[in-house]
Amino acid sequence: MITLETIMQRLTDVFVKDPISNTGKLLGILTEQLQALEETQNRVRSWRDIDQAQGATLDRIGTNVAQARGVATDEVYRILIKSKIARNLSTGDINTIIRVLSTALACPPSDIEIRELWNDPINPEPAAISVIRLPIRFVNAAGMSPSQFGRIVQRTVAAGVHVGAIELTGTFQFAGGTETEISPTAGFSNDSGLIGGYFGAVYSPGDDADLPI
Repeated sequence: MITLETIMQRLTDVFVKDPISNTGKLLGILTEQLQALEETQNRVRSWRDIDQAQGATLDRIGTNVAQARGVATDEVYRILIKSKIARNLSTGDINTIIRVLSTALACPPSDIEIRELWNDPINPEPAAISVIRLPIRFVNAAGMSPSQFGRIVQRTVAAGVHVGAIELTGTFQFAGGTETEISPTAGFSNDSGLIGGYFGAVYSPGDDADLPI
């Protein structure tokens, strides 16, 4: 970072290198302008990253990959952009779908499990898959509803492949024994709401705001 001290150290010894000298005051004015320019350059450099870009800059990144924003916030729009980039490179197989979803939601691929439904023992369906395990906390953290996320999954699979139920797993569970058990991550919440588990969900269409996925 540019500072007054580093600039004055570059002066020859014929100058007084005191910040309160006339030379120091003059260079102090120049330093403020250089620091503002450096800050702008650093922001331009950092906003090339999807995770840091905001507003119109994020819109330009979306335009480059043909992903419209619609009514999405910056947080959701980042997911749409990442998902679109991954979908553009997708071959449609299950491993690729898992990789796309893990990239979009910033979650480990091992947390996602997908099952083909053509050999389902209860209700077999050709050319169909079901997301049978995905922690709902990643969808919540992304600021998306289950139905909006479901549309991303449907756009990720190959053409003609149907997406069945999407099971978003939670962490809530009752104690297994008869004695009182307290779990900060799986049981009921306390009065402050700082501990306790959360419910999961199963995707079903709703009346959420439409996203240009």
